[in-house]
Amino acid sequence: MAIHIDSNSLLVHDQAASFALVCPHCDVFSHLTAVSVPTWAMLEATKPSHIGIVYRCDACNAPIFLKFPVKLYGNHRVELSSLFQEIERPREKFDHAFLPEGIDALCREALTVFAVGCWNAFASLCRRIVQDVAVDLGEHGKLKLFDQLNDSREMAELDPETFHLLRRVLLAGEQGAASRMPNLDAETAGVLLEVLKDLLYQSYVRRGRLQQAMIARRRFTEPDSIANVTVLNRTKS
Repeated sequence: MAIHIDSNSLLVHDQAASFALVCPHCDVFSHLTAVSVPTWAMLEATKPSHIGIVYRCDACNAPIFLKFPVKLYGNHRVELSSLFQEIERPREKFDHAFLPEGIDALCREALTVFAVGCWNAFASLCRRIVQDVAVDLGEHGKLKLFDQLNDSREMAELDPETFHLLRRVLLAGEQGAASRMPNLDAETAGVLLEVLKDLLYQSYVRRGRLQQAMIARRRFTEPDSIANVTVLNRTKS
């Protein structure tokens, strides 16, 4: 993806017609249109190492700010890297309905931290969430989580190195070198997020939905409920 700003302060992008992202405001995968580009005169005078460009989401018209590293200051152009940074990222979605209040609050904070790209802070919150879940699940909570983590490894076909790193983040002991938090990059943080979602789903969401469905079914099959349905049907007829 070649992209540069020319001496007329025009943004030249060879993939402008197909340039699209998931909008952090409307969550739609939409084409972006550049609406505010730094001027050539300002760039020549200050020569910043990074520049910001404001785009418009064609789906909801909200502004989206992207940050581009500068590759080269030429005689008639400023060449930009294609590896831009999204200042605002779409918020991750998760079913919070069945989570305990304290764990729910930590999960919301973790998703906020993830959205701004603070990967190591996100990892620290994930460890704290899993520690609280283990306590909430009771005496064998940590063993249950370890079994669930192994299930996630098999289903997602995680490689040994990634699985070992995730285990260090989520289930490390409280003492020794193994308890030190490893540094995460964006890709590993994304895998960690999906594994955390799966652990919480198995521990709370799946159980909560099943219990809710059983309660609803029992109420429907109670004699009083059946009698009410019979009377209602006779009334309608």
